[in-house]
Formats: sequence, structure tokens, C-alpha cells
Amino acid sequence: MYKIDEYVVHMTGGICQIKDITSLAISGADKDRKYYLLVPLSAKSSKVYVPVDNDNAMRKICSGEEAKALIDDVATIEELNIDNDKLREARYREVIKSCDLHDLVSVLKNLNTRRNIRLKEGKKTTATDDKYLKIAGENLCSELAFALGKDKSEIKQMIADRITV
Repeated sequence: MYKIDEYVVHMTGGICQIKDITSLAISGADKDRKYYLLVPLSAKSSKVYVPVDNDNAMRKICSGEEAKALIDDVATIEELNIDNDKLREARYREVIKSCDLHDLVSVLKNLNTRRNIRLKEGKKTTATDDKYLKIAGENLCSELAFALGKDKSEIKQMIADRITV
């Protein structure tokens, strides 16, 4: 069980601080069921309620050591490789939802490769690729920056320097 004031990664809210453990005071809600009240760092006026018994909705933030190790391993993490556009986008969504840092790197490597190939062919990047590049990059860099106490732009550059095409 997480504690009040602890920081976690929520699958859609990103990095959040647990502000309270409470019941929902709305009609129809089970008064005995407890929820974490999360406040996303990126939107301090937002609130996210997560059932305490839902282990899949959030996880602990990686440690500084884990963040450093991941950055060091970026070059060796295998790139996602799915040829079918619909299956690839479905996998992107799964990875975003899972918040798995290694998988986010794998997706970013794939998106970077696809971007470079399209640009070399004189084509624009696709809206889908742009969307997932932004989301995956933001999720990865935000958590690593938080864990290391660094600026996101610095982490973004560190990751970019290690992704080779």
C-alpha cells in the first residue's frame, strides 16, 4: 500500500502525488471502498481517484540508480518492430498504459527510426507517430528527470544521444 505524500506513476496521469486515502462521497459509490486521491504534477488542479485494490493503475517511480542504469542501457534496448500499422499503434497504446520504461525506450527507438526513414524519403511524419512520440517521450523523460532531479530537456538530450538509427 502506498502512503500519503508518496509520488507514483499513474498510467494516464503521469507522475502524481498521493494526497489522501479516502472513500468517494458520491451516490452509488461503495462507502467501504478506499481510493488514493492523486494529484498529477503536470496538472496540479486535477484529481485522479484510484481504488486502493487496483494494482495495475499505478506503480512506484524508479529510483535514481534505476534511472541511470536505464539511460546507460538505451543503446542496447531492442527497438519495437511491428510492420502492421494497426497492430503497432495498439502496441504503442499498451506501452503507454503500462508505463514500462524499457518498453517506452523501445517505442521511442521505433518512432525515431520511422521518422528518419520518412524524412529521408521526403515524406512528413504521420500524425499517429507524432502523437506517440510526444506521449512516450514525455512519460519517459518526466519520470527519469524526477528520479534524477534533473531538467526534462537534459534527460531528453541524454536519451536522444543514445538512440542510434
